[in-house]
Amino acid sequence: MLSTGLPLPHGAVPKLERPGPLRDRVYEALLELITTRALQPGRHLVESELAGHLGVSRQPVREALQRLNTEGWVDLRPAQGAFVHEPTTEEVNQLLAVRTLLEAEAARLAAAHADEDGIVALNEILAQSVPAVTEDDVDAALALNARFHTKVVELSGNAVLAELAAQVDRRVRCHCTPIARQRGHESWIEHRDLIAAIADHDEQRATRLMREHTEHAMSSHSIRATS
Repeated sequence: MLSTGLPLPHGAVPKLERPGPLRDRVYEALLELITTRALQPGRHLVESELAGHLGVSRQPVREALQRLNTEGWVDLRPAQGAFVHEPTTEEVNQLLAVRTLLEAEAARLAAAHADEDGIVALNEILAQSVPAVTEDDVDAALALNARFHTKVVELSGNAVLAELAAQVDRRVRCHCTPIARQRGHESWIEHRDLIAAIADHDEQRATRLMREHTEHAMSSHSIRATS
């Protein structure tokens, strides 16, 4: 077990596959533990114990922690060690604001470039959402919502935007708890209107609708508890 906090859940530690540099595999394993919250915000990260869990030496763990510190996932405190970063409410609000900007631009580009197949794909996700929302299947609704937004970003045709949006969304999902029941049908009505704007190649309307949609969603998230 790690020396502080609760032990990691059974099966939480991913197995390290052999291909690829060891430091990269350790980094990915630790990032997965943090983003899935197997390692909770504020958790003390002890190099020797993480190395034991992952079956590696301390050096690649140290390198991974330094990289995670650079990326904002881990805090390195002098004379104290490494800790999983605890985001402030302001940080979370900034993340959500950046996501709004990225997704609004993705919607504009999707309206400019989406073909018929892309519109069909969006409508298929929309159709699948109906029973999920009607039956109050929160997990399914959240998964479909994520697929919908990912598809809009894909239809933008901008690989750099897609990469940035994925990074921001990963942090949002780690740090925020979506309160799905608060929006339900309203959210998917907004999705339907957005699809219509993209199908009409109306860039201005698609941008406005996506911005309004993500701003509404901002009020339907709460910062995750750290305990």
